Amino acid sequence: MLAERLSPGGEIRVIAPSTSLALVKGKQIELAESRLRDLGFHITYGKNVENHDEFFSTSIEERIEDLHDAFRSPSVKGILTASGGYNANQLLKYIDYECIQNNPKVFCGFGDITALNLAIYHKTGLINYSGPHFSTLGIKHEFQYTLNSFLNAVTNDAPFEISPSSHWSDDPWHLEEEDRTFIEQDGYFVIQEGEAEGKLVGGNLSTLNLLQGTAFMPSLKNAILFIEDDEESHPLMFERDLQSLLHLPDANKLKAILIGRFQKGSNVTDAALKKIIQSKRELKDIPIIGNVNFGHTTPLATIPIGAKAAVSASENDTEIFIEQI
Repeated sequence: MLAERLSPGGEIRVIAPSTSLALVKGKQIELAESRLRDLGFHITYGKNVENHDEFFSTSIEERIEDLHDAFRSPSVKGILTASGGYNANQLLKYIDYECIQNNPKVFCGFGDITALNLAIYHKTGLINYSGPHFSTLGIKHEFQYTLNSFLNAVTNDAPFEISPSSHWSDDPWHLEEEDRTFIEQDGYFVIQEGEAEGKLVGGNLSTLNLLQGTAFMPSLKNAILFIEDDEESHPLMFERDLQSLLHLPDANKLKAILIGRFQKGSNVTDAALKKIIQSKRELKDIPIIGNVNFGHTTPLATIPIGAKAAVSASENDTEIFIEQI
């Protein structure tokens, strides 16, 4: 199921199902608002979006209220999460999935929001988006790649390509510094060559693994799995989290894997990543691409969960094409 595409004049609602918007700096909010309004969108906020407790979030009831109100409101066409965090999975059994199924909207976020992304897709069939938070749209520099990818995914239903950015940065998203360090990107990192087609399923790996054994975990059968993690991960943690996922009964039907670029603080180097992948006999016959522009570095691609994709990976030519319908 594909929601109505966003178009100028449409209302975008900002909600905080994980960390409160109160932690995002005012200038970043102003810039995100300005950019979206320049595109013709009308920005509104959930009633509880700035509430917070000692854990920098707020009650399950308040977060669920804002989520349901955003989906029920006829004027709202798209929903952006404020930021990520740690506790979005608290909401899963309190969500009215029938409400979402009856009121499909563009829904976008990443990181901790993976729990909601995957649960919504699994319970309703709604294609939704692993992509920028509202706060992400307030990052000052090298923003165009992130914006173009977001618009490609949510404003039309034509096929589009996830291409490598020309540069990337590991600088903290929440700092308003003028001087950011950008590193030249020389294409993707092809770990294993091959071609594949399948449905996109994935997001933040450590959050995705929280869904194992629950009623909210989508099948990996015939999936193109995309995974990333932040600097709290490290090679040993990433390896065991990936192995845990590969123990799922339908993981032997994976078609390909896309791995988001790691933050430098994780110490997951290209060499370490290649060694981890090559140790997995389960993965020996499928294409695997690293350093894809999604996850906790800048810029950020928008990936539609549940959409069809085709991957072609070789040393000379690597392509990731997405079809939403």
